[in-house]
Amino acid sequence: MNNKTLYNQRNKEESLKLLKKEQFSRNTISFYNYTKLNNLQTIRDKLFLSFNNLDILGRIYIAKEGINAQISIPENNIDKFLKILHSYNSFQNLDIKKAYEEGTSFLKLTIKIKDEIVAYKISEKEWNLSKTGKHLNAEEFNSAIDEGAIIIDMRNYYEGEIGKFKNAIIPDVERSQDLLPEVKKLLIKHKNDKILMYCTGGIRCEKASSYLMHQGFKDVNQLDGGIIKYAHEINNNNLKSKFIGKNFVFDHRMGEKITNDIIANCHQCNIKADTHENCKNQSCHILFIQCNNCKEKFNGCCSTKCAEFIALPIEEQKRLFKNKEIKFTAQKTKKIKPKLADLNHKK
Repeated sequence: MNNKTLYNQRNKEESLKLLKKEQFSRNTISFYNYTKLNNLQTIRDKLFLSFNNLDILGRIYIAKEGINAQISIPENNIDKFLKILHSYNSFQNLDIKKAYEEGTSFLKLTIKIKDEIVAYKISEKEWNLSKTGKHLNAEEFNSAIDEGAIIIDMRNYYEGEIGKFKNAIIPDVERSQDLLPEVKKLLIKHKNDKILMYCTGGIRCEKASSYLMHQGFKDVNQLDGGIIKYAHEINNNNLKSKFIGKNFVFDHRMGEKITNDIIANCHQCNIKADTHENCKNQSCHILFIQCNNCKEKFNGCCSTKCAEFIALPIEEQKRLFKNKEIKFTAQKTKKIKPKLADLNHKK
């Protein structure tokens, strides 16, 4: 089989042009399942061919431990998609969650084989998915908050910067592999207290809750279906949202507005803002929060240096790089992030 049929060959610009020409509506959905999988390459290739034929876009990870998927699917192909998915015994009983706020989410289809579907990189001896935290729906989660439970955000700190449950602890990490040791350290004095965990769609809490239970925590609970499902339940059942701000998502939308609260600030001028951007200078590409005024002022860049660099002719940019006259270190948000103490104490 030709490899070109098994991988997306379009660049970003081509993908955006095709999306603009589409005459149908799309739904953004997500699902995961911890289940034993074999023959990963075969599953990966079959899923790619089937989903690509249905014009499905998105990001799917498969590993021996299961599947983790966020996709954009044409509404008219949902039934066909479900039929394909349910043809696999391992994908029968999936909790499929629809995005709370729609928009252009994915530009291409990517399916990758991974060691883990969430890259915690902890020993298999430290968790057991037959023993996970108690799953709470939105109403139960709200009640537990009112009763004074300890709330821990199981996401990267920059996700909690724009949206969080009030009084939640935000770990100072930006990689999944650093999260669990940090959470254990933050909660060490609360082994006998009621712990509430939450994440975007639920998947990060599954193994994390099992990990904490293995570490001796007595009362571990997790938000069923994550913030995405919580937002729908709050809306459908006319409940008050205890989550404030935006739910960060790892796609082209960058966030879903759950409430109108803006709890973050522009990283450049410090006014209220909650829109994440990647620096337009591809050699930097740092993730940061930027208001509209600074976006215009810095031409979508994180600094004057980056803005001045991308204003140069392409050939001049290449020359500077080749001669090592200028250097950008690919970084994440720690370059310009706020003090975590401010984030954790923000109501």
